[in-house]
Amino acid sequence: MAWTRQLRRTGWALGAAVALVGAGRALHAAGDGGASAEGKRWWAHVQYLADDKLEGRLTGSEGYRKAADYVAARFKEYGLEPAGTDGYFQPVHFAVQRVLAAGSSLALVRDGKQEPLLLGEDALLSSRLPQPATLEAPLAFAGYALHLPEAGYDDLVAASFKGKVVVYLNGGPGDIAGPLKSHARAAQEFYKALEASGAVGAISIPNPKSMDIPWGRMALAASQPGMRIADADMQDTHGPLLTGTFNPAHAEKLFAGSGHTFAEMLALADAGKPLPRFALQPALAATVKTASEEVESPNVVGALRGSDPKLRDQYVVLSAHLDHLGIGEPIHGDKIYNGAMDNAAGVAAILEIARQMHEAGARTKRSVLFIALCGEEKGLLGSRYFAGHPTVPRADLAADLNIDMFLPIFPLRYLTVEGLEESSLGDDARAVGKAAGVEVEADRFPDRNLFIRSDQYNFIRDGVPSLAFGFAAAPGSPEEKLHKDWLTNRYHAPSDDVQQPVDLAAAGKFDQLMLRLTERVADAPARPEWKEKSFFRRFAQAGGGK
Repeated sequence: MAWTRQLRRTGWALGAAVALVGAGRALHAAGDGGASAEGKRWWAHVQYLADDKLEGRLTGSEGYRKAADYVAARFKEYGLEPAGTDGYFQPVHFAVQRVLAAGSSLALVRDGKQEPLLLGEDALLSSRLPQPATLEAPLAFAGYALHLPEAGYDDLVAASFKGKVVVYLNGGPGDIAGPLKSHARAAQEFYKALEASGAVGAISIPNPKSMDIPWGRMALAASQPGMRIADADMQDTHGPLLTGTFNPAHAEKLFAGSGHTFAEMLALADAGKPLPRFALQPALAATVKTASEEVESPNVVGALRGSDPKLRDQYVVLSAHLDHLGIGEPIHGDKIYNGAMDNAAGVAAILEIARQMHEAGARTKRSVLFIALCGEEKGLLGSRYFAGHPTVPRADLAADLNIDMFLPIFPLRYLTVEGLEESSLGDDARAVGKAAGVEVEADRFPDRNLFIRSDQYNFIRDGVPSLAFGFAAAPGSPEEKLHKDWLTNRYHAPSDDVQQPVDLAAAGKFDQLMLRLTERVADAPARPEWKEKSFFRRFAQAGGGK
């Protein structure tokens, strides 16, 4: 069914538009102050997108379809031209896989004897990539499993892990830049290097110091379906590959008999040191039962045309992912993973920016492309598809400013910017932040791999200078504790809903900052440029990549 035709038939979507505009006017008339009024308009979008009726906006679901219709209706209301392949929509086809834990098993094999591992307690099986039905293979520890010959560091020496399942610790040496370590961990890079090494599987061990959520919640999420783009040209592997995650609290059983301990590896990692590579004593036996299907879901794309005859064919992209996790395992009796901050908040921000630009009536010199992306929670898939199949000429994409879980739960004084040092966009972000009284900084926790966990990364891989943004706090401050507590208790949990405390004034201030930054980049005489020393400028020189 064409998404444009569906939108025309969806009367409730347009009705919601009228209701939202009315609510916005009422709030403004209440005289709550500029930032608060802007924040309340932003919050009204969040309330709709994170409502239980949308059932967590899982890519391919009816709830996601309703969310996409809502965004398209706002795009139309705010004067954006359709810029998808089907009106405002760019449909994407996905292959979906679920790992059926009841029919699957893992065991360590020592001296011909199996020691069963408990799925959910000891280890988890990934649903994202095709899994082998059965496998028995030796285990080998590959340090961080980073393939970075450009940095003189390579844990995955070609053919050294042939026929083995690689075990590795998330992270990397402290003397390698965070974005570069994250880049090597990206699916497009990691699995290519893993296949080149001859490995038949990979088991990651999270470093407890960089885990966003506790193991128990990770185990609950294992029942979620995994997805990959159905297009054969956009696959990360050429066949089945055993992939999973091991509980760091139980990881010592992997190292028994190797002459090393997991505690030793953690101590080296926490000191920023390289890790050794060595054989592990047990082999791994696996049986994996899966169920598969296909779904279709769209990116939502609208354009605000620029005013300058020479520059309006260039586009500054303002992006945010629309999807979340849908319905999952219940926590405290709630099974709807609403995704209010992750990332109804980001979509609401780009909608508010579109509204403000429309109501101001002023056009930037370059065009602005607003994109609500699908499939982010399944591996940045919607942005990856858009980067591989842009709906405007690839060479005309000048920049991407991505908003993902910016988290306005306290006043905006510090802003973390992923990619800050890679392009001239970082200079623009600093200038706009300074004017707003906001200190802009690089990521202080690079081993969380946020650089590759937001959609801007796929624009970077396509050669487009890009940034992503999130609230930060002073080290040791109450705000920092609040941020950490949010990650522990609400991130990827049903409690990320519209009942949580939110700083509306901070959200309004952030939206204004992003509006100023968008205008600055779109009106600049020259398009953004990569810094000379940036590793990622090679993608622009090579014409981008998938």
